[in-house]
Amino acid sequence: MNGGAKKLSLLAEEVRTEVEPVWRRFDALALANQERVLRAFRAVRLSSFHLCGSTGYGYSDAGREALEAAYAQVFGAEAALVRPQIVSGTQAVALCLFALLRPGDLLLFLQGRPYDTLQEVISGKGVGSLLDWGVRYNEVDAFADGVPDWGKIEAVLRESRPRVVLLQRSGGYAWRRGLTLDLLAEVTRRIKALCPDTWVVVDNCYGEFVDTAEPPAVGVDLCAGSLIKNPGGGLAPSGGYVAGKEELVELVAHRLTAPGLGREVGPTFGYLRFMCQGFFLAPHFTAQALKGAVFAACLFERLGYPVLPRYDEPRSDIVQGIALGSAEKVLRFCRALQAASPVDAHAAPTGAPLPGYADEVVMAAGTFVQGASLELTADAPLREPYAVYLQGGLTKEHALLGILEAAKALMEEEGKP
Repeated sequence: MNGGAKKLSLLAEEVRTEVEPVWRRFDALALANQERVLRAFRAVRLSSFHLCGSTGYGYSDAGREALEAAYAQVFGAEAALVRPQIVSGTQAVALCLFALLRPGDLLLFLQGRPYDTLQEVISGKGVGSLLDWGVRYNEVDAFADGVPDWGKIEAVLRESRPRVVLLQRSGGYAWRRGLTLDLLAEVTRRIKALCPDTWVVVDNCYGEFVDTAEPPAVGVDLCAGSLIKNPGGGLAPSGGYVAGKEELVELVAHRLTAPGLGREVGPTFGYLRFMCQGFFLAPHFTAQALKGAVFAACLFERLGYPVLPRYDEPRSDIVQGIALGSAEKVLRFCRALQAASPVDAHAAPTGAPLPGYADEVVMAAGTFVQGASLELTADAPLREPYAVYLQGGLTKEHALLGILEAAKALMEEEGKP
């Protein structure tokens, strides 16, 4: 073992000791969340015949109805829509916005700028965006450094009376804190106090099972996310969900299928077993991903890199931001993580244009399900502050191996004359 490798090995052991108390909290979180998922499956009387799926129109799909009832119970919602036809978190959120907003209505975002792909949904020109349909939009940065500016929030609400307020659990590709469940509950309470007719919609991507409840349980009207992130448990091959108030979920269903069809149609093919079993496993795998994120935060801060959040701070999602400072370091990090992947380890990620993103994006994703970010992945837009966003890891062990490979690659680069 050379000097650099020995130094990293010793540092890794120190970090493991330092983060152990936080890891134990995630064990308790996984147990609490596993109990509520198990309780839901028992309540809906999930049976082996439910796992078979349907074809064609998907009429009378009892398994789909049981899974959606389980999601609703786990999320503290009146109803849920869980469908393989929803291909991404962006589509799930877009369905909510197009279902609820009408020409002339105002959509308000309180956290600066929304995630890159949502910007096209909101204001892309000539692509059938909300802007094309006459929906107005406003955004304010009311959460500088993660601290809410209640005066600014209340002023913009009084002035604009928005039809929908959109919030994000995750910070996305912005170097900012996401919304913890406690803060989300308080924001929602204040919105409803000033504008009781405003609907609060939450982009819940990366946030599922990071706390012991989900947004509808704290007053949010609708939340949406992707099954190839946390709630799919690493098994769902595709899909997305919407959960919240019954009348609003119904509107989303009519947007997904067709007016008049709603939730009554939608085949599940052979995916129901993966969707059900993945949801059952999701609390455990989310906790594993959180352990990896905490380890990365502590390790890279010890190596001198700014991290967000720090290892012992409250978390709103499974994403760990690491500011590397240059495009070269971002590429080096992502290539090392890719090399530690079980699939396509031989590939060398590079920056490239992607649909919905303004800048070139590099993605390390050697995953069994394409782009599944509950599996160990990292991606970054190639722009200032050149931060990489690490997420996932179905096992803590794989997360640690990949993180250490990325750290080793950066240390070797810095050690060059």
